[in-house]
Amino acid sequence: MPESGQSTQGHISSPRAEAAPPAARRASLLVTLVLGGLTALPPLSMDMYLPALPEVTDALRAPAATIQLTLTACLLGMALGQLVVGPMSDKWGRRRPLLAGMIVYVAATAVCALAPTAELLIGFRLLQGLAGAAGIVIARAVVRDLYDGVEMARFFSTLMLISGVAPIVAPLIGGQILQVTDWRGVFHVLAGIGVVLTFVVWKWLAEPLPADRRHSGGVGAALRTMRGLLADRIFTGYMLAGSLAFAALFAYISASPFVVQEIYGASPQTFSLLFGLNSVGLVAAGQINGKLLVGRVSMDKTIGSGLAVITLAATALLLMTSGVFGEVGLVPVSAGLFVLMSAMGLALPNTNASALMRTPHAAGSASALLGTSSFLVGAIASPLVGIAGESTAVPMAAVQLSCAVAALGCFLILCRPWRKEPGKPETEA
Repeated sequence: MPESGQSTQGHISSPRAEAAPPAARRASLLVTLVLGGLTALPPLSMDMYLPALPEVTDALRAPAATIQLTLTACLLGMALGQLVVGPMSDKWGRRRPLLAGMIVYVAATAVCALAPTAELLIGFRLLQGLAGAAGIVIARAVVRDLYDGVEMARFFSTLMLISGVAPIVAPLIGGQILQVTDWRGVFHVLAGIGVVLTFVVWKWLAEPLPADRRHSGGVGAALRTMRGLLADRIFTGYMLAGSLAFAALFAYISASPFVVQEIYGASPQTFSLLFGLNSVGLVAAGQINGKLLVGRVSMDKTIGSGLAVITLAATALLLMTSGVFGEVGLVPVSAGLFVLMSAMGLALPNTNASALMRTPHAAGSASALLGTSSFLVGAIASPLVGIAGESTAVPMAAVQLSCAVAALGCFLILCRPWRKEPGKPETEA
């Protein structure tokens, strides 16, 4: 794909798109809920387990850094799995790879509930992530099948509302599960959720990608498609900006159970409430983006504003946790995390939408690259937050600030939002 790119508004035409008006291609409420459920699967797999991390550390007699690898393994699996499932869905359609992935996800999650050692748990969390990647990448590709431009950005914000419920309720559910059983019960619940989603997909999700729009090539063709996507400077800029912002978010996800519970002495239930409050901020910002900003303010301006706020919030967190303001309590640190999380609701949906607007010809492969990049960078960030042990929150804040600055730099250098290319829609300017 050439660096300058072309307006995807002009390339969205296809036999299916020409045959059906936009309203006919839009997702029904049921499909919207199914896509929301699939998008919610990663935060469910991650966040419901978070309050149990200290208990898992004790139960499996492993250091905190080793148990944090169970998060890294799941994230790494989700990253690598998308590289496989995305091109598969471009070739064979969305349904079959999705159903296969969901079945493996359920089996791997059930084994996690029985894992006797940290090493086995890490291994099957990796498999859980590999299989769960199908839901993430295919849900994003289906959105690209159905929408374009501003409507796609709005739908991503709607998905953020639906999937945003997951990180709000998941730690709360996890905390309550720990009241009546141990950490293994969390995986039993996740397996049950996987069974329900698999049945719903099989029963109600119709194939959105007709045969005449599928790619017939094999692995080589998929790799050439991905190489072409990465050659598009602006696509790569949006991809890296979104991935690095996601890494800042995941640094919080990975470190916050120990920061809030071990350093500041909060209970699992208090941690769950604070985590839910931060997720409310992310969802609210996402809805402000979808309902008020999209179509009125260019996506690039919204992305730049979101990344700037994330950087400022991470700077404040680093100053607080490093003792520049003296000894601070949980409330100011929680306030900084709330601002950082809320700004994600402006940055993440718009980087995804802006990147996918450039790729109507290979939505599955583009979605795979977006997801893989996000999860790989997040997997790298995860172990770094515990590098100084469990007694300080400075590594968390330092990783968040580094990722935020890098995200803003990639956006400005590669996307060059101040330069509107001839023929480009405002949302891509």
